[in-house]
Amino acid sequence: MTKIMKPSILPGFMELLPADQILFNQMMDTIRDVYEKHGFNPIDTPVIEKEEILLAKAGGETEKQLYRFEKGDNKLALRFDLTVPLARYVAQYYPDLNFPFRRYQMSKVFRGEKAQRGRFREFYQCDIDIIGNEELSVINDAEILSVIYNIFKTLKLSAFTIRINNRKILYGLLEELQVQDPAVVLRCIDKIEKVGEESVISELQREKISPEKISRVIEFVKQKGSPDSVITYLKGMGITNETFVKGIEELAEVVEYIKYFEVPEENYTIDLTIVRGLDYYTGTIYETMLNDYQAIGSVCSGGRYENLAGYYTDKKLPGVGVSIGLTRLFYQLKEGNIVNGDTSTLTRVLVVPMDKSTTGYSIGTTRKLREAGIVAETYLEDVKFKKKLNYANKQGIPYVVIIGTDEMNSGMLSLKDMMTGQQTPLSIEEIIKVVKENR
Repeated sequence: MTKIMKPSILPGFMELLPADQILFNQMMDTIRDVYEKHGFNPIDTPVIEKEEILLAKAGGETEKQLYRFEKGDNKLALRFDLTVPLARYVAQYYPDLNFPFRRYQMSKVFRGEKAQRGRFREFYQCDIDIIGNEELSVINDAEILSVIYNIFKTLKLSAFTIRINNRKILYGLLEELQVQDPAVVLRCIDKIEKVGEESVISELQREKISPEKISRVIEFVKQKGSPDSVITYLKGMGITNETFVKGIEELAEVVEYIKYFEVPEENYTIDLTIVRGLDYYTGTIYETMLNDYQAIGSVCSGGRYENLAGYYTDKKLPGVGVSIGLTRLFYQLKEGNIVNGDTSTLTRVLVVPMDKSTTGYSIGTTRKLREAGIVAETYLEDVKFKKKLNYANKQGIPYVVIIGTDEMNSGMLSLKDMMTGQQTPLSIEEIIKVVKENR
């Protein structure tokens, strides 16, 4: 006798029932549609890359999380993000690409993280990037923000705020203050929202930062207000450090062009506490928050980098991009009852033969509905009529076409609206019109 094994999946992987999978796919389709409307073209890099390619840029915690294996003499690994494969892709196909190169990729990535609630080892990322050849206008940074805005407005995810900053401003300030290890201070700033001002001050004191420098840093990151007022404050600080001044110039230009993209000021703000990617981003940085669900954290983040593919080519390829961790976002939205799937099927019409004698005609009717662009299926099981209608109810199918001998002979089919219970004799052409008008 075969031993029955308990079905299960590994922790850190997400599977969904049809209603949630439909909702997930709709969100993914919405993101893809917005990306394509903004002129981003699709690419799809391999799930498995050469280990040396992924490890060229990886380090620290990322390297520990890499899924690695060998096949023959080849050392391989599963991609842990979509940016490193993009760097390899742009370097490899450089002669065949037109710049600026605008790409999107929506694919699974893999990280051997410790399994915990809301964190996944396999998850979808939805990325866009604009890559320049030698240089890339900072106006692109403003356009990326406008894409983020359009995605979350289209997804109807309530009120949201895109927080922006510029890494040059942070580094320039710390250079001006002659801080020996800027990375230490930046890591502390990055935690201020989670642990609070006092904890950050205590940590900076433990790092032997002088009280005067700590005071300047805290005063700096606490600045709030409209984007224009924050830029005015920054310019009025009297700091002449070249990096600091350049950062303000770039941030001011981004803010200026955001207005041309008609992003409402209520949906973006300058936040000087944003740090992100200590060893990666070099200019503009973004984080997107749902105003009423701050605990979720950033739902879309990214920024500007000066040299995407420096490990794979001597060409200077600056870029700017953002990523949506869709699997984690979807999980958090479900946990918070912010989104819910309301149907277990994509089917709009169930065609129900009364008996076997009308099954062939019913199949032909279903084919005509599909040819008209309507998602339809035929109920093929030989069961009682009530069970056939129960199937439509449980699936959430809005319309049922009932076909008996009279309907088959007359061509006037019976259309049942499952919401109202109303049943109407109609021709196939009339049924197609009714279903299309009530999408």
